[in-house]
Amino acid sequence: MTQARPVLQGLAPVLSPDTRLVVLGSFPGVASLRAQQYYGHPHNQFWKIMATLLAPEPAAVLALPYAARAQWLLHQGVGLWDVYAACEREGSLDANIQNAQPNDLQSLRTRCPALAAIAHNGGESFKHAKHTRLLGLPVYRLPSTSPANASWTFARKLDAWREVFQGVGVVR
Repeated sequence: MTQARPVLQGLAPVLSPDTRLVVLGSFPGVASLRAQQYYGHPHNQFWKIMATLLAPEPAAVLALPYAARAQWLLHQGVGLWDVYAACEREGSLDANIQNAQPNDLQSLRTRCPALAAIAHNGGESFKHAKHTRLLGLPVYRLPSTSPANASWTFARKLDAWREVFQGVGVVR
């Protein structure tokens, strides 16, 4: 008899009415769930990319505690959420996600009236682009910042993210 996997609950969104760009991941990995932080795995490059793109002194942002980093990101006009609210999954790989329950992505328009674009962090998240496109905003696919995406160098990921952030006007 197969033992049922527990249903994992995702993280609350990091959004504000001033959010201009929402970065949508798939679902937090084990380290992120344990820490209750978006992109909490020490080898995930998300926060390093954000600090490099948006801060005059990236090291200062990276040294901030998570809550302060999340507030800093909101002040940059960038919000965070995931496409899945809950799922069953062994480990952290997106390929292992089963019985996923989606977040209410359509609520982004009311939650974030200043929203100008949506960026999907990785392929699993981008599978939901058909839903986010219904919001009538530009939708982008970005290379995953996960350590599992080792085929892309940090510099290559940074360039791809910079192009989208500049196009949306979050980075000059």
